[in-house]
Order: sequence, then structure tokens, then C-alpha cells
Amino acid sequence: MRDLRTAPAVPRPLSLPPPSPAGAAPRSGRRWALPLLVSVLLGQMAFAMVTTAVRQTPTIDEPVYVGAAVEYTHEHRLRHNPEHPPLGKLVIGAGVALADPRVDPSFTGDQGDEGRHLLYETGNDPWRLMLWARLPVIALTLLFGLVVFAFASELAGTAGALAALALYCFSPDVIAHGSLATLDVPAAGFVLTSAWLLWRARRGPRLYVPLAGVALGAALATKMSTLPVAPVLMALAAVSVWRSSAAGRGRNLGRAAAGAGVVALAAVAVVWVTYLMVDPRLRWTPEQHVPTVRGLRGLLVETLPFPEAYRDGMRIQFGLENRPWQGFLFGRLYSGSLWYYLPAALLVKTPLGMLALWIAGAVAVVAVRRLRPAAPCVLAAPAVLLAAAMQGARDLGTRYAVFLPLFLAVAAGCVLVARPRWVSVAVGALVAFVAVGSLRAYPYYLPYSNEAFGGPGRTRESLHDSNVDWGQDLGRLAERLRERYPGERVWLVYKGSGVPSFYGIRSRDPRGVPAGDVRGVLAVSDSAAAKATGRLAELIGGSRPVDDVGHSITIYRR
Repeated sequence: MRDLRTAPAVPRPLSLPPPSPAGAAPRSGRRWALPLLVSVLLGQMAFAMVTTAVRQTPTIDEPVYVGAAVEYTHEHRLRHNPEHPPLGKLVIGAGVALADPRVDPSFTGDQGDEGRHLLYETGNDPWRLMLWARLPVIALTLLFGLVVFAFASELAGTAGALAALALYCFSPDVIAHGSLATLDVPAAGFVLTSAWLLWRARRGPRLYVPLAGVALGAALATKMSTLPVAPVLMALAAVSVWRSSAAGRGRNLGRAAAGAGVVALAAVAVVWVTYLMVDPRLRWTPEQHVPTVRGLRGLLVETLPFPEAYRDGMRIQFGLENRPWQGFLFGRLYSGSLWYYLPAALLVKTPLGMLALWIAGAVAVVAVRRLRPAAPCVLAAPAVLLAAAMQGARDLGTRYAVFLPLFLAVAAGCVLVARPRWVSVAVGALVAFVAVGSLRAYPYYLPYSNEAFGGPGRTRESLHDSNVDWGQDLGRLAERLRERYPGERVWLVYKGSGVPSFYGIRSRDPRGVPAGDVRGVLAVSDSAAAKATGRLAELIGGSRPVDDVGHSITIYRR
């Protein structure tokens, strides 16, 4: 007979609403009220992302991913963009395939030129093609919202799940990057899904441990920056299997080790399958320089059980880390990286109410006894990923920490486990504050900053690159020039991947002529202005700002 004194407790939802009396009217109302609220939250997020995606021109990274996606799906070869594994680009490619683009298989340029050639030189409509490329990422972002809701529901009940989902759906960073054909949100969402499945594995390890490994593999097959979280999730798998087992101690240890191994094997299998989906013969001849990596990094690359293309991609990533990047923080231009850059940038880019709930949620998950078993699943993965990202050489945006709004939304929902009424009122007020701030930012989510730093119109004073101006407003600039400055001479310093002439912008680069000859309208991307030196700094200093386009491009009068 089973010894009930040593049997592990089965995890249950930690806070559930009281059931309605049988036959009572409120009970039938709740059946549709909860799906309706979830649908409204996700619906407004979908509206924000789709309408934002329709208006934005290609950001700096998107043409590279779209070009690689077309190469994968049409030519079935691994050639460009090896520094990122194929899965995220295959997701993007699913949308691109539906757009049925014209493809030039004879093109031989590099990965940046390939995307621009596809968008602007082969007879395709870049507006239509980019929308189709973005739609699968938008769909994934919405699905990850359901993961946030489900995870928080198991920990904090319905009210906590709704609060968590609201924070996720109104997060400016998630909306901004979830509406682009990029890899940051998909990778973060797969990591969250793996952590949630490992929490559920305490009740059903045979089902959820392998699924968690598949989700981890999807993350690793989307971005290599998720590699540091693999040991964490393997350890969580071991703990979940240990907690679910009623066998003896020695047998428990064996099962725990087996659980970690299943996660690892499933993850490795997903990575291999992803590469085989692109090219079953795994042909790989790098088109770009692959640096030699020595020391511990080199040993890591050599020992990973992944395809050679993956390992070469890691070598390229390590090579990028050795480059002398420039950063911009609180008005200061610097070379290299700052260890505190990401926390500082998050302080600027995260709604104030969300920051408060993140902190309160993290404290609640650790301090409340009923929540404490879930703390490793909720907090360990983002903590490790944030620590790894803070060591990176590229201070280019909070997108490198976009996993935080996903995990910490779940933690924030756990605040409602506390019983005092004032806690519910405070959480409701803070969520409403976040929602109002997010709605006011529409449709300029990429340059969002919170009220303490002046809002989207002043983000350029504190940050640059994908925090503010990632090349997304070239189309809006064309409209503004036609409406307010028709017939005027235009000088343009644009930092992005779009082609100004395609949008009807007839301009010259002012940096190649004497400053005295630059007269008329001067349009400068705010990322370029943040790092302006020499001639460009002289031109901006001698000009008067007269207009703002999307909070990412400033128009000056000379």
C-alpha cells in the first residue's frame, strides 16, 4: 500500500475564484465572461500589432531575415544569416510564401543586399511582402499571450491570470517587436512555454517533459542567445520529475537525471530537424568570414551536438561580440558596452505601473509560501538570460531582454494571491495605468518611453537604435515631405534598410558636400543623430528642428 506520508503533493492552482451555487445566474455568466475578457485583451493587442505593421517600413534586421527565409523555402539551402538558426526565419517564410513573391535565384550579393534586392528590385510590393512576413510572428505573439494566461492561472487563479495577460497585451516592447519579422519575441515565447510545461510536469512528467524539451529546442533553433537557459531548464526538468515521483530516493535520482536528459535530447532533435527542413543534405559552405574561436568559447562550440552551420553561426556571434560597438545612454555616446545598460534602458522603456508590478510579483513568488515552489520556473530562466545579455557587447536595445515582459507578467499576476482588498484595488489601478499609457503611445510603440522620461517624443534623448529608430518610419517621412514640404530640396541621413527613392523621396546625403551648400530641409534618423560627429554634428548644430516623424526622424530647417 502506498505510504501517504511520503507521497508528494500534487500541485493545484494556487488561487481560484469561489464556485457559484448550482443553478445560480452568475455561474452561467462566468462561462462567457472569461473568454470574452481574454478575447478583448488579445483582440486589442492584435489590432495594435497589425495596424502598426501595416504602416512601418522595413527595420534594419527584417530584410536580412526575409531574404534568408525566401532562400530557405525556395532554394532549400543554408547560405545566408548563419548567426541565427533557421526556425524563426522559417516561421517568417511561411507568411512570405503566402505572398507568392518574385524571386531572383541568380542574385549573388550578401545577406543585407539579398533582402533589399527581394523587396525593391524584383518587382515585389515591399508593403505587402513585409506585412505577410510579419503576420506569422504576430500570430505567435498572440499564442504566447495564452501561455502567459495559462501559467498565471495555475499559480494565481483567474484574476491573477487576467492581470498577467493585460500586462502582456499592453507591453509596448512586446507589441513593438511582436509586430516585426524578427526573432526576439518568438525566442522568448518558446523559453516561457518550456518553463510553463516544466511546471506542469510535476503532474504529468511523461507528457510535459518531452514537450518542454521541444519548446526549448524551438528557442535554440530560433536564437543562439537562448543557449544559457538550457542548463536551467534541464535542472527544472530534473526537479519536476523528482517531485512527481513516489519511488525510492535512488530511483528518484535516476528518474530526475532521465528527465533532464529527455529535455536535452528533445531540444537537440528539434535543432537538427529545423536544419534538415531547410536542406535534407545539410550542405553548408559559409558565404561570409567565420572567425576562429579559441579558449572556453571554442571548446563550447566544438562540443555542442548541433550541425556545423549552427556551430559556425556561434563562431560568427562570438566574432560580433569582439567588435567595437558604440552605445548611447542618457545622452552619452560611448564605445564598448556598459554592464548596467539593459537595466537602465528597461527603466526608460517599461511603463511605470508595470515596473511596480514586476517587482511586487517577483517578491510575492519568493516570499509567499504557496508560490515558492513555482519561483524557479518563473524567475530562474529570465534571471539567467538577463545576466547573459548584460555581458553582451551590443548595447542596442531592450529587445535583448524582451523575455522579461513575458515571465514577469506571470509573476505580477501572483500579487493577487494576497487576500487584502487593497491589494486587488492597487493591482487594478496599476494595470489600468499601464493600459492608458500603452494606448496613448499608439501607434509609436518602438520609440516608447514611460512618463518619467517624457514619453515617446523624448526617448531619443536617452536611448538610440531599436529603442527609438530602427528605420521603421521611412514611409511616414515620405508622406510628411509630400504634405508639408512639397518641392523643397531634401537632404537625408537615414539609418535603416529601406530604399528612400522607392517611397518617392528625392534626396542627397549632406555629409559629402560643404556645409554651406546644405540648404532647405534636412531629415536625420534619430539613431544617426545620437551618434553624430564631425560633419553631421556640424550640420545639426547649425540647423533648427521643425518637425518630428514617428518620434524616430527629426526634420531640421537650414
